Amino acid sequence: MRINILASVIAAALLTGCTKTNEQPVLSQSDDVKAASNAEKVWPVLDIEVKADPAVEQKVSDIMATMTLEQKVAQMIQPEIRNITVEDMRKYGFGSYLNGGGAFPDDNKHATPDDWVALAERLYQASVDDSVDGSTIPTMWGTDAVHGHNNVVGATLFPHNIGLGAANNPELVEKIAHTTAKEVMATGIDWVFAPTVAVVRDDRWGRTYESYSEDPTIVREYAAAVVKGLQGAADKDFLSDQRVISTVKHFVGDGGTVGGDDQGDNVASEQALFDIHAQGYVGGLTAGAQSVMASFNSWNGEKLHGHKYLLTDVLKERMGFDGFIVGDWNGHGQVKGCSNDSCADAINAGLDIFMVPSDWKVLYDNTLAQVNNGTIAMSRIDDAVRRILRVKVRAGLFEKPSPANRPLSGDRSLIGKQEHREIAQQAVRESLVLLKNKANTLPLDGGKRILVAGDGADNIGKQSGGWSITWQGTNNTNEDFPGGTSIYDGIAAHANKAGGSVELSVDGSFETKPDVAVVVFGEEPYAEGHGDRETLIYQNGLKQDLALLTSLQAQGIPVVSVFISGRPMWVNAELNASDAFVAAWLPGSEGAAVADVLFGEQDFKGKLPFSWPASPQQIVNVGDDDYAPLLPYGFGLSLTDENVLDDTLDTTVTVSADDDKPLKILNGTVQVPWVLWLYSGDASMEVNASTHKIGAVSYRTVDKEVQEDARKITFDGSEFAAMRFASKSFFREDLSAQLLLDSALTMSVNRHSAITAPLTIGMNCEGEGDAPGSCSTQINISEQLNALPIDTWSTLSVDLQCFANQGIDFSGLVVPFEVGSAGSASISVADVQFTPGGAASAQIVCD
Repeated sequence: MRINILASVIAAALLTGCTKTNEQPVLSQSDDVKAASNAEKVWPVLDIEVKADPAVEQKVSDIMATMTLEQKVAQMIQPEIRNITVEDMRKYGFGSYLNGGGAFPDDNKHATPDDWVALAERLYQASVDDSVDGSTIPTMWGTDAVHGHNNVVGATLFPHNIGLGAANNPELVEKIAHTTAKEVMATGIDWVFAPTVAVVRDDRWGRTYESYSEDPTIVREYAAAVVKGLQGAADKDFLSDQRVISTVKHFVGDGGTVGGDDQGDNVASEQALFDIHAQGYVGGLTAGAQSVMASFNSWNGEKLHGHKYLLTDVLKERMGFDGFIVGDWNGHGQVKGCSNDSCADAINAGLDIFMVPSDWKVLYDNTLAQVNNGTIAMSRIDDAVRRILRVKVRAGLFEKPSPANRPLSGDRSLIGKQEHREIAQQAVRESLVLLKNKANTLPLDGGKRILVAGDGADNIGKQSGGWSITWQGTNNTNEDFPGGTSIYDGIAAHANKAGGSVELSVDGSFETKPDVAVVVFGEEPYAEGHGDRETLIYQNGLKQDLALLTSLQAQGIPVVSVFISGRPMWVNAELNASDAFVAAWLPGSEGAAVADVLFGEQDFKGKLPFSWPASPQQIVNVGDDDYAPLLPYGFGLSLTDENVLDDTLDTTVTVSADDDKPLKILNGTVQVPWVLWLYSGDASMEVNASTHKIGAVSYRTVDKEVQEDARKITFDGSEFAAMRFASKSFFREDLSAQLLLDSALTMSVNRHSAITAPLTIGMNCEGEGDAPGSCSTQINISEQLNALPIDTWSTLSVDLQCFANQGIDFSGLVVPFEVGSAGSASISVADVQFTPGGAASAQIVCD
């Protein structure tokens, strides 16, 4: 294609002088063992700006001399606020605690800053109360403030990391981090789990937007900037009363897993692990980061939470990191031979703090027992506790007032302060990347009649993405972002000021034909797990947004597309249907600033931090030998640049022969990644035995061809009940390729009774925090079942398009199959699968 040739020319210019750092050869386990001897060749000794201080070390030694084993282990336990009480803190004296995404004081999403401070104060006072545990060591609170203080309603939400990478402005990023620190401290919190320094190699990974760039150099520079912004400079106001403890995460290689699989395996060589994936640690640790979070991923098959070579030999000993290593959410439980409530191997590998949200009591007891029986050496416990206390002493936690009495805690106006919002607005303006601008469609003329369309136009939750109040960023409305603005708000303000007119219409309908249409659309919010995809195709299936764009163009209306996404995506069709196209990423709470650039008040400055794919399956990174993206890393037009994209981009979608296979859900056993649940009314349970009874439904395994290869469900008709196959942890799974393959949902079914009431098969794509029914449907198959012979196995199939037509998003399925009824019925099912090509012969078809 002509555009790919152009992209290659641009890329060649950008790459002059660059070195290739993208190789990731596979290591065998024997090679991995040999790699230990290469530490001195691969990993540098860092010149860390925060130096060892004899006075700090003496104070730590003095404290430790008075501590019991129980007190030391308690310093290594980090529970979550939903699973501890003030009395728990008084009894055990936990070294730290956290709030997970979507956790709030008193489980109140709209908790005020005063509520956050009050909880911090209660838990702090309990930690220094020695009446039960004999300890006066202050605890500390950690939080995921990853694009501002994003768990707190009313806080300033900055663009997610991918947008900041497009801005390529380390000074601005440091200012953002300092602003975040102040809003965090206003709620009494001491510690932030940021920055994320993943260097993403496969944009299908659901955490791509948490990465600044595919270029390790930018990630290294940004890591240092964020650490300095959060903690202060080592030689200035390091961990002062306006700074918080920083965490560089996730060590190491989370952005390079095979297939972009969340928590998967990184098979890079050790040199590539350092050259690509460790550069953020070079920047962040050199700047003095006091904590590092271990990663969920594996390196060549070994989970990082139990990887002694990387955690101890490399990070602590070779690189010289003297802070502490904290685990990620029950990450220790994924280490081979471990569970959430017992993992000596993680401690022995170098983990210093268990992040154990709910199983903390059993883990605490087991860890004590493992020290007493010699499974964990006392020297390892002492090393962990020394590291924890070293950071607490450096942070002044023994001298600072309690949370309610700290200087910034008294200034609740810091939350969403106008000065902070102005910094966020600057970040929004600098993050926007102009990909197409045919016939100088931009800048907009504020005096014209402007139609604003698309479901992202007046939607602050969508433009903020994941990690925005709730973990997945879902189930939010504009009212959940007081002080924030939508993209529509900014367009309306500019047009009104210039004497033009604006009409907001999500579906693109209008009364008077507009001069131009601005369509704001893109990905729905998601976070880790739920955001993983199989391809980079945007909105596979009904393509409602593409239909909107083409409809407007067909009416002779110039179209400006503002694309909200957490990664580059294959949007060739949408690009063809747009006169101008802006990659807006996830701009956060200050959406109105987008309009400043659309109207030309400021020119576009953003450049692509990730290469833009030329095909749905393309995994492309700058430095690849066969580098041929649609648009290269570093691309971004200004308003005066010549347009390079025409309207004839290839929109052909091809499916690999490897994909043309049945996707099995129940094939004798329940297939990975699905798990089986039973539901009756408000009650639910995971199936873990051959027979169950819950509410209106009875379940048992039965034989079709071999022992227990089918499932029998009996409904008593007292209330709606269902047997539901759901993805593990209820993460979304991208099954959109099945629509391209003209697949059908097929199953073997055996009717044991007459079906006198609706019996349905259903699907849903509802994730964490989604409103019930927001993406779900059921199709009544009673008529088809009654036509089948009783007590006889038959085949039944449904065209998947029937589900897509009713709004199911196959790029994010949580439940690919359920059978349910509110009536009295009994059936058995087996051999449930998506069958490619099956739509042509399906018994149930839809227009």
